[in-house]
Amino acid sequence: MQQPLFTGACTALVTPFLNNAVNYPLLERLIQRQIDAGIPAVVLSGTTGESPVLSDMEKLELFRRGKEYAGDRCLVIAGTGSNCTEHAIALSKAAEATGADALLIVAPYYNKGTPESLYMHFASIANSVKIPVIIYNVPSRTGVDIPVSVYQKLSRIPNIVGVKEACSDITKIARIRCACGEDFSIWSGNDDQIVPVIAMGGKGVISVLSNICPAQTQAMACAALSEDMAAASKIQCNMTELIELLFAEVNPIPVKYAMKHIGFDCGECRLPLSTPSSNLRQRIDKYFQ
Repeated sequence: MQQPLFTGACTALVTPFLNNAVNYPLLERLIQRQIDAGIPAVVLSGTTGESPVLSDMEKLELFRRGKEYAGDRCLVIAGTGSNCTEHAIALSKAAEATGADALLIVAPYYNKGTPESLYMHFASIANSVKIPVIIYNVPSRTGVDIPVSVYQKLSRIPNIVGVKEACSDITKIARIRCACGEDFSIWSGNDDQIVPVIAMGGKGVISVLSNICPAQTQAMACAALSEDMAAASKIQCNMTELIELLFAEVNPIPVKYAMKHIGFDCGECRLPLSTPSSNLRQRIDKYFQ
């Protein structure tokens, strides 16, 4: 059995802005905080990193600077997905050239491919690079739920190493395990399902929560991976209120606001996302009192 790309918690890092430009000094502080907490990997330009509103130049500079700063202390996974296969290939090849350790490729959205075209999309991207590729399934965002049969075919491509699964159907985790085997890693894409997914054979989580609580998220995942389910489930339960707040409105609106409470002003989200509602701000303020 081959070793997974990483185990435990990988943080889908927010992109910090200052005057609507990427705040690279703060980015380095955020990465250092993750490293200090024992987080083995970060995703840059994922959903939480506001990838739809970053230009390609900004993304590539994020990947370059992020990897230059992290070095060998932490994997840098580049979000290079697109609903245009040619664009995703070009961006993925450019990300590989920046030194990114792996790619996170979201399912193509809006144009909603068939199972065969989804396979061709991911296979074409993976075959254009040499670094590992993680598929990202998030049907609430894309309108597409990648079928297990597509994973089964994709798992035969050597550098497609697994999936960030955010479909919320815990039975699908078992179906993926049965169809793809242990060498195809599954990472939870939902913070409220970290322990259940690991219990079903998952390798960890690609997390929003760990922006706020990296050490606790890593401890939860590692406890579950060590089969200490009592400790893992206790942390999962203790984090329930915060997780609910972080997803009470569209991610990353709540987490960017919450980051201010722990001393990291990452700026506002770029439009079309905005600030949290007054009610949610009050709830987050109360939680951190």
